[in-house]
Amino acid sequence: MRIGLAGVGRIGAFHAETLRDLRDVDEVVVTDALPDAARAVADRLGLGFSPTPEQLLADGVDGFVIATATPGHAPLLRLGLEAGVPTFCEKPVASTLAETMELAKLVRGSDVPVHVGFQRRFDAGYQRAQEAVASGELGFLHSVRAMTHDQAPPHAAYIPTSGGLFRDCSIHDFDIIRFVTGREVVSVYATGANKGADFFSEAGDVDTAAAILTLDDDTLVSVTATRYNGGGHDVRMEVLGSEGTVGVGYDDSLAVTSAEPGATYPSGPRHWSFMERFLPAYRAELTAFAAVARGVRPSPCTVDDALAAFRVAEACELSRHEGRLVRLEEVETL
Repeated sequence: MRIGLAGVGRIGAFHAETLRDLRDVDEVVVTDALPDAARAVADRLGLGFSPTPEQLLADGVDGFVIATATPGHAPLLRLGLEAGVPTFCEKPVASTLAETMELAKLVRGSDVPVHVGFQRRFDAGYQRAQEAVASGELGFLHSVRAMTHDQAPPHAAYIPTSGGLFRDCSIHDFDIIRFVTGREVVSVYATGANKGADFFSEAGDVDTAAAILTLDDDTLVSVTATRYNGGGHDVRMEVLGSEGTVGVGYDDSLAVTSAEPGATYPSGPRHWSFMERFLPAYRAELTAFAAVARGVRPSPCTVDDALAAFRVAEACELSRHEGRLVRLEEVETL
């Protein structure tokens, strides 16, 4: 197969290298808004180069991977759909709820498969938690705790275009909560605070946030996020049921120091970035996309899934701003 990739920043260059090494991929061709950057990555990794996404698609590819900054996702996804090429798009597929809904409508009216990059669905721990829930091993669920704690904040210029902490960061939790539990969120109550750099509040964002979600079977879910977790990059989930509890992210890399005398767990080393934490998951999701592009499996994470997670993030932002419980039925949908 010949795979095209748009966007050669950190995640894009990593995806390009991963695709190059897949057994079913014969050639990877890269492009970027900065052609010199794409050419440099192509030369370093031994890949093909195209000056523009339009030229890349016109030359013919079997799959199209979108790994640009968020503003580029929606227009490139439309290009992939118009070209009839199976497309992988990093989250979010668009910057706004309205545009996400527009894209969901386009995909529903097309036979082109689209795979959205929520990589936690391919993490072994989250998959094991999903199996424990689906099999009934945990009994009935009563509580879930999900957290995404970045070790250090991104650069200041990123925040005004990020969509905010719930849409940019916690959206991964919102997606994986649906994946693991198989349930939908019906209401949220959210809040946030700033104790770090001024550029968060200047952009109308927060650097730390929390939300309580209620699922459609009355399971209660707590979600926390922060840009300041000096102990390491900490992404976890606890799924608590009447017959048992499972935890995701509880290995020797856990970014927590025990206060108990004599305790030596966890022994480390800790993760310091999302790339370290989810390296195997990123590789697994692109392997899955190659199967989607070959037509041997359906998309494992659709634009409809992305829309569902975005609606939860939108509800959390509304709740944070208005200081009240928000029901998901208040958030526009298709």
